Amino acid sequence: MSREIPSGDSIVQGRNLDRGFDETFDAIVVGSGAGGSPVAAYLAEAGWRVLILEEGPYYRPEEYGSFRASEILRRMWREAGMFAAFGVGNTPVIGLAAGRCVGGSSVLTGGVCFRIPGVVHDEWVRERGLTELSEGAFEQVYQEVERRVHVDEVPADMRAWPTRRLVAGAESLGIRMRPTRRNTVGCEGNARCNFGCPAQAKQSVDVTFLPSALEHGARLVSDALVQRVLIENGRAVGVQGRLLDPSTGKTSHKFVARAPIVVAACGTLHTPLLLMRSGLGRTSDALGSNVTLHPAVRMSAQFDEPLDGFSGSLQAVYSDHFASEGITIVGLHSPPNVLAAALPGIGAAHREIVRKMRGLSAMGGMVHDRGGGRVRPGPGREPILWYRMSPRDLQRLRRTITILGEIAFAAGARALYPPVFGVRSIQSVGELRRLEHEPIDARRIECIAFHPLGSARMSVSASEGVVSPTGETHEVQGLFVADGSVLPTSIGVNSQVPVMSMATRIGWIIRDRFKPRSLPARSRLARLLDNARWHLPI
Repeated sequence: MSREIPSGDSIVQGRNLDRGFDETFDAIVVGSGAGGSPVAAYLAEAGWRVLILEEGPYYRPEEYGSFRASEILRRMWREAGMFAAFGVGNTPVIGLAAGRCVGGSSVLTGGVCFRIPGVVHDEWVRERGLTELSEGAFEQVYQEVERRVHVDEVPADMRAWPTRRLVAGAESLGIRMRPTRRNTVGCEGNARCNFGCPAQAKQSVDVTFLPSALEHGARLVSDALVQRVLIENGRAVGVQGRLLDPSTGKTSHKFVARAPIVVAACGTLHTPLLLMRSGLGRTSDALGSNVTLHPAVRMSAQFDEPLDGFSGSLQAVYSDHFASEGITIVGLHSPPNVLAAALPGIGAAHREIVRKMRGLSAMGGMVHDRGGGRVRPGPGREPILWYRMSPRDLQRLRRTITILGEIAFAAGARALYPPVFGVRSIQSVGELRRLEHEPIDARRIECIAFHPLGSARMSVSASEGVVSPTGETHEVQGLFVADGSVLPTSIGVNSQVPVMSMATRIGWIIRDRFKPRSLPARSRLARLLDNARWHLPI
C-alpha cells in the first residue's frame, strides 16, 4: 500500500487524508510562520527537497479575507484568542495573541516592520559574545527580508482620523510621532490587519516566502501535528506525528517524515515542547525559560464628534520618544466587534458606550521587558506559560497608561476608558496621574502581548542556551531552531522582521553548509524505495 503524500497540489490538507505517510526529504521544516517559511523558501530555491509540516489549518488569502473578525479568532488564532500567560506574583494575566494556521502569526500581525535596534545588537555582542549577531552582520539579511515582504512607510493619507487627532495631541506635548513601516502592497485601509486582510494587501509569509518555496518544489501538509523529533546517535533523522481533524481537535493517522536536517519553527510557545518531548533540555535549564513578551496596554478615548477610526491603516504611527524608559507608543484600531468587547460596563451601561463608538479612538503602548516567562507542558496540547513581571517593568506599564491618557486628553478627548478593571472612566489628567500611583493590584491591569520570544535562546555555550549561533541545537546535530524562541533577549520592537531575519540567516547557513549532495547518504534500500515511489506501511 502506498504511503507517500498524495501527488498533485503542493499543499495537502491533512484533514482530508485517509491514511498516514512515510517519506524521505532533504529537510523537514516544522511550522510555516515567520520562521519556517523563510527557511523553507531558501532551501527549496537551492534545489532541496523540503517538507513543511503545519499543525494549523490552511485557508487561502481570499478565504480568510472574507471571514468576520470573530471567525478569524475561532479558526486561526491559537485557543481562539484566549491563550494567556499566568501572572506570578504582582503580575497581570497577559492575553497572548498567536496564530495557528498556515502562515502562523504572520497572517495575524498588524504588519509593523522594525529592525532590531542597534543597542540590542550591541548587547548581544558585548554581553553575550554573539559576535555573529552584530548589526552590521544583519544588514544584508534585513535588506533581503524587507525586499521580499515589501516593507515601506505608511503614507500620511492612510492615517485614520483618530490617529491624526492623537498625533496632533502628542506633538502638542512635544512627543514626536513617526510613520510606521509595514509590509503591504495596495493597502486599502480596512483597519483589520490582525484579522486577515480582506484586500490581500498584507505581505505575510503565506503570500511571499511560502509561495516561492512551493513553486520550487517544497510540499506542505497542514493539520499535521509533529509530536517528536527522531534522533539516532545524537543526530536528527526525521519527525513523527499525527494528522488532526481541526473541527474536533482529535488526532488520526500517524505519519513519519525522514531527513538529515530538521528545523523546528513552532514559535516560542511550542518549540520548547517539541524539543522536550524529543529528549532535549538536559544540558541547561534554558529550554522553555527566559521568555519575554513585550507586555502592552491599550487606551480607548471618547471624543464628542464622530471620528470613524475604522477607515485607515491599523497601525500607521509610532513613537520612540520614551525609548530610554523602555516604552514604545503605537497607533492602532480594531474592528468594532473586537473593540466593543474591551469597553467597560455591563448591560445598559455597556450599550451606552458602544452607541458612541464612532467617536472612539485607541492607542497602545508596549514595554521592553526583562523577561520572566517559563513555558512548560500543559495537560493538553497547549503549553502553560508563567510570567513574573519585574517591578521595573510593572512601573513602566503603569507609566505607559498615563502617557497614552495624556496624549488623548491633549488631542481633545472627553473621557478615557483605561485598561484597569474596576475603573470605568477617567475625566481629567489629574485623575489619570493619580491612578498611576495608586496601590492597584497588578492583576487588575488589562494586559496583552503579541511578541513572545526567547524560550530556546541562542548562546555561545550549551550551559547558557539551547542553540548555537548557527541555529543548530547544542545537544543534537542536524536539529535547528528558526523562530522567535532563539532571540537571546527582549528586543523592544515588533518581532515580525526580526524573526524573519533570524530565520533567513539560519536558512542561509543550512543551505551553504549542507549542500544536498553532501548530506549523509541514505541507505540503498531507502533509495530504492524512493525510486519505486513506494513506502512501507506505518
